[in-house]
Amino acid sequence: MSGNRWIIAVMVLGVSMSGCARQKELERINREQAASIVTLNKEIADLNNRLAELSKAKSDLEKTKRDLERKLRAELLGGDVTLSMQDRGLVVTVLDRVLFDSGKATIKESALQTLDKVSEILNRNARGNRIYVEGHTDNEPIRYSGWKSNWELSTARATEVIHYLSESASIDPHQLVASGYGEYHPVEDNSTAEGKERNRRVEIVISPRKIGPKPVSAKAAPVEAGEGSAADVTSEEEVIK
Repeated sequence: MSGNRWIIAVMVLGVSMSGCARQKELERINREQAASIVTLNKEIADLNNRLAELSKAKSDLEKTKRDLERKLRAELLGGDVTLSMQDRGLVVTVLDRVLFDSGKATIKESALQTLDKVSEILNRNARGNRIYVEGHTDNEPIRYSGWKSNWELSTARATEVIHYLSESASIDPHQLVASGYGEYHPVEDNSTAEGKERNRRVEIVISPRKIGPKPVSAKAAPVEAGEGSAADVTSEEEVIK
């Protein structure tokens, strides 16, 4: 009889221990699930914040576009300047004939008013935004102007524009990046004079991205050597490079 009681006691103890183990396992699973829910809720909150930031950035760029349309009415009507919303941001395209003489990288006096109009809106609406200034050419090789290639010409033009924006128009140089793409990013066919004219251009891209904290030791805006681009050609005059 005592033997049976001992067996029963052992069985009860085993069942009790098994129940405790299952309870601990359930508690562990519950803790992991609770932690996962907390993590997922944080990720959802972060995504919602990011979506709100992107929505505001898009709204800000759309307002900037409307302001530029009003400010650059004459230039837009004349076809010298175009505005477009793209994935990378708001793009202000200025034909090279407005900014530079053929084969040159010195901004023409007559172009300063146009750049001042753009700068006024950028200073008002785009403080803190990353601003890319991209130079583009057509595919005519350099012959007379002394540049090694269209890369050098396009980069020099982009750099000249950011110097004006930062030094004369008071745009924070930390916002500015200059790139030269040469003839390798055309927007039109280079087989026609009209296409070349559209390809020779400078693009000012207002990115929705904001710049980070200013580096303490930073002294100048970075300049990128691009892989290539398009160009802008005056359809009735020969381009001398």
